[in-house]
Amino acid sequence: MVDLISQSVRGAGTWNGAYDQCVLTYEERLLRRKVLRTSQNDKLLVDLPQAISVNHDDAFALTDGRLIRVVAADEDLLQITAPDLLPLVWHIGNRHCPAQIEATRVLIQPDHVIRELMERRGATVTQVFEPFTPEGGAYGHGRTQGHSHGHSHDH
Repeated sequence: MVDLISQSVRGAGTWNGAYDQCVLTYEERLLRRKVLRTSQNDKLLVDLPQAISVNHDDAFALTDGRLIRVVAADEDLLQITAPDLLPLVWHIGNRHCPAQIEATRVLIQPDHVIRELMERRGATVTQVFEPFTPEGGAYGHGRTQGHSHGHSHDH
Protein backbone atom coordinates (compact mmCIF):
# COMPACT_ATOMS: atom_id res chain seq x y z
CA MET A 1 0.00 0.00 0.00
CA VAL A 2 1.28 3.47 -0.88
CA ASP A 3 0.90 6.54 1.32
CA LEU A 4 1.23 9.22 -1.39
CA ILE A 5 0.55 9.46 -5.15
CA SER A 6 2.05 11.82 -7.73
CA GLN A 7 1.01 12.03 -11.36
CA SER A 8 2.98 15.16 -12.31
CA VAL A 9 6.25 16.99 -11.73
CA ARG A 10 6.82 20.69 -11.11
CA GLY A 11 10.08 22.12 -12.44
CA ALA A 12 12.77 23.63 -10.22
CA GLY A 13 12.05 27.27 -9.47
CA THR A 14 8.29 26.98 -10.15
CA TRP A 15 7.22 25.87 -6.69
CA ASN A 16 7.93 26.30 -2.97
CA GLY A 17 6.98 24.73 0.35
CA ALA A 18 7.77 21.02 0.07
CA TYR A 19 6.02 18.64 2.46
CA ASP A 20 8.88 16.10 2.26
CA GLN A 21 11.71 15.06 -0.07
CA CYS A 22 13.06 12.07 -1.99
CA VAL A 23 16.83 11.69 -2.30
CA LEU A 24 17.49 9.91 -5.62
CA THR A 25 20.51 8.95 -7.72
CA TYR A 26 20.65 9.82 -11.42
CA GLU A 27 19.39 6.35 -12.40
CA GLU A 28 16.55 6.57 -9.86
CA ARG A 29 15.52 9.95 -11.33
CA LEU A 30 14.84 8.29 -14.72
CA LEU A 31 11.30 7.08 -14.21
CA ARG A 32 7.70 6.82 -15.28
CA ARG A 33 6.01 4.53 -12.77
CA LYS A 34 7.83 3.66 -9.56
CA VAL A 35 7.32 3.41 -5.81
CA LEU A 36 9.81 5.57 -3.91
CA ARG A 37 10.51 6.22 -0.22
CA THR A 38 10.47 9.76 1.08
CA SER A 39 12.81 11.04 3.79
CA GLN A 40 9.91 10.62 6.25
CA ASN A 41 9.71 6.97 5.10
CA ASP A 42 6.36 7.33 3.32
CA LYS A 43 5.78 5.21 0.23
CA LEU A 44 5.27 7.46 -2.80
CA LEU A 45 3.81 6.08 -6.02
CA VAL A 46 5.01 8.15 -8.97
CA ASP A 47 2.76 7.43 -11.96
CA LEU A 48 3.62 9.78 -14.82
CA PRO A 49 2.13 9.77 -18.35
CA GLN A 50 5.59 9.28 -19.89
CA ALA A 51 9.12 8.44 -18.80
CA ILE A 52 11.15 11.51 -17.86
CA SER A 53 14.38 12.51 -16.17
CA VAL A 54 13.48 14.30 -12.95
CA ASN A 55 16.02 16.89 -11.86
CA HIS A 56 17.41 18.16 -8.58
CA ASP A 57 14.97 20.65 -7.01
CA ASP A 58 12.03 19.53 -9.12
CA ALA A 59 9.02 18.42 -7.09
CA PHE A 60 6.55 15.56 -7.34
CA ALA A 61 3.08 17.13 -7.17
CA LEU A 62 0.86 14.96 -5.00
CA THR A 63 -2.79 14.36 -5.85
CA ASP A 64 -3.73 16.24 -2.64
CA GLY A 65 -1.74 19.34 -3.72
CA ARG A 66 1.32 18.88 -1.49
CA LEU A 67 4.82 18.70 -2.99
CA ILE A 68 7.74 16.31 -2.53
CA ARG A 69 11.14 17.86 -3.36
CA VAL A 70 13.57 15.85 -5.49
CA VAL A 71 17.15 15.92 -4.19
CA ALA A 72 20.03 14.56 -6.28
CA ALA A 73 21.84 11.99 -4.12
CA ASP A 74 25.60 11.81 -3.77
CA GLU A 75 26.99 8.94 -5.86
CA ASP A 76 30.29 7.55 -7.06
CA LEU A 77 31.49 9.43 -10.16
CA LEU A 78 34.61 10.02 -12.20
CA GLN A 79 35.87 13.60 -12.43
CA ILE A 80 37.80 14.37 -15.61
CA THR A 81 40.05 17.43 -15.84
CA ALA A 82 42.50 18.51 -18.53
CA PRO A 83 43.96 21.71 -20.00
CA ASP A 84 41.69 21.22 -23.05
CA LEU A 85 38.42 19.46 -22.18
CA LEU A 86 36.71 19.96 -25.53
CA PRO A 87 38.21 16.95 -27.39
CA LEU A 88 37.57 14.77 -24.34
CA VAL A 89 33.94 15.86 -24.19
CA TRP A 90 33.60 14.86 -27.85
CA HIS A 91 34.88 11.33 -27.07
CA ILE A 92 32.51 11.00 -24.11
CA GLY A 93 29.55 12.17 -26.20
CA ASN A 94 30.54 9.90 -29.06
CA ARG A 95 30.08 6.98 -26.67
CA HIS A 96 26.65 8.27 -25.52
CA CYS A 97 27.73 8.53 -21.87
CA PRO A 98 25.70 10.85 -19.67
CA ALA A 99 28.02 13.69 -18.66
CA GLN A 100 27.84 16.69 -16.36
CA ILE A 101 29.86 19.26 -18.31
CA GLU A 102 31.33 22.19 -16.40
CA ALA A 103 33.90 24.85 -17.31
CA THR A 104 36.83 23.09 -15.62
CA ARG A 105 35.72 19.45 -15.38
CA VAL A 106 33.41 16.74 -16.63
CA LEU A 107 31.66 14.20 -14.40
CA ILE A 108 30.63 10.75 -15.65
CA GLN A 109 29.45 7.53 -14.07
CA PRO A 110 32.24 5.03 -13.35
CA ASP A 111 33.36 3.33 -16.58
CA HIS A 112 36.80 1.73 -16.81
CA VAL A 113 36.92 1.92 -20.62
CA ILE A 114 36.19 5.67 -20.69
CA ARG A 115 38.58 6.20 -17.77
CA GLU A 116 41.42 4.49 -19.66
CA LEU A 117 40.63 6.46 -22.83
CA MET A 118 40.65 9.77 -20.92
CA GLU A 119 43.95 8.94 -19.19
CA ARG A 120 45.56 7.90 -22.52
CA ARG A 121 44.53 11.30 -23.90
CA GLY A 122 46.23 13.14 -21.02
CA ALA A 123 43.31 13.76 -18.67
CA THR A 124 43.45 13.51 -14.91
CA VAL A 125 40.68 11.19 -13.72
CA THR A 126 39.72 11.05 -10.05
CA GLN A 127 36.90 9.43 -8.14
CA VAL A 128 34.44 11.78 -6.42
CA PHE A 129 31.24 11.30 -4.42
CA GLU A 130 28.66 13.99 -5.20
CA PRO A 131 25.31 14.59 -6.95
CA PHE A 132 25.19 13.81 -10.69
CA THR A 133 23.17 16.15 -12.91
CA PRO A 134 24.19 15.37 -16.50
CA GLU A 135 23.30 17.44 -19.52
CA GLY A 136 20.14 16.58 -21.44
CA GLY A 137 20.85 14.91 -24.74
CA ALA A 138 19.18 13.58 -27.83
CA TYR A 139 17.00 11.27 -25.71
CA GLY A 140 16.12 13.80 -23.02
CA HIS A 141 18.31 12.38 -20.26
CA GLY A 142 19.76 14.71 -17.68
CA ARG A 143 18.95 18.36 -17.16
CA THR A 144 16.31 18.53 -19.89
CA GLN A 145 13.06 18.18 -17.97
CA GLY A 146 10.09 16.27 -19.26
CA HIS A 147 11.23 14.84 -22.57
CA SER A 148 10.51 11.28 -23.63
CA HIS A 149 13.37 8.85 -23.59
CA GLY A 150 14.49 7.06 -26.72
CA HIS A 151 14.12 3.80 -24.82
CA SER A 152 12.20 2.68 -21.75
CA HIS A 153 13.36 3.29 -18.19
CA ASP A 154 10.12 2.14 -16.55
CA HIS A 155 10.73 0.31 -13.28
